Amino acid sequence: PTAGSIRYEGTEIAQAGAAELRPMRRRMQMIFQDPYASLNPRMTVAQILREPILFHGLARDGAEADRQVGELLDRVGLAARSATKFPHEFSGGQRQRIGIARALAVRPELIIADEPIAALDVNIQAQIINLLVDLQAEMRLTCLFIAHDLAVVRHISDRILVMYLGVIVESGASFELFNRPLHPYTRSLISAIPVHDLRTARPDRIALRGEPASSMNPPSGCRFHTRCPHAQPICRDTVPAWREVLPARHVACHFALELP
Repeated sequence: PTAGSIRYEGTEIAQAGAAELRPMRRRMQMIFQDPYASLNPRMTVAQILREPILFHGLARDGAEADRQVGELLDRVGLAARSATKFPHEFSGGQRQRIGIARALAVRPELIIADEPIAALDVNIQAQIINLLVDLQAEMRLTCLFIAHDLAVVRHISDRILVMYLGVIVESGASFELFNRPLHPYTRSLISAIPVHDLRTARPDRIALRGEPASSMNPPSGCRFHTRCPHAQPICRDTVPAWREVLPARHVACHFALELP
């Protein structure tokens, strides 16, 4: 990005100094997409989990840090003996559990999960999602979950923001957004969710025209107008305002409430 800002509780992160960032980093943590590349292969699991605990002064001594490591492993469903092993000794799903434990080690308020199941086998994905849902409820965490799989998003999210070419086009509570999508792009995404029984295939599948435009050189006006089946001249010329069209439902579309 060449412009914009990143703020956490009113603090501009890009302009914050080291003294401000250190306590902020403890309050927000990251779960990375690739569990194979996000763990240091030269460190044992215990060392990986002890590092943030000791760095932020969350344990009085090594013994207390080891106790916390044991609690973290138990919380994410790994055996205590995992502490002495190295990342290469684990499967992808187990490595992602280690990554989750590392994020939880500093007792954060916010966790940013960037496609945390994209690199995992399908049968493991559900386990990780259910673990995140349980941890979210148990620890009262706020989780910013970034994903392209709408079935997963629906399962884990309370509130959803839909983006197209780097711009938020719609937001709303998960149940309301899936049952009444307002933006044409959101409608097309939901209509494309696969169904298990072909006999119940959706008759209203929306096929978008053309190819996505470049995010480096986006179209004028509404960025979706080049593919939108409902586009009008105003969509090409004028950027739609971000507005609340229903209670707690925001959308950037000139015709959000007029579409059939």
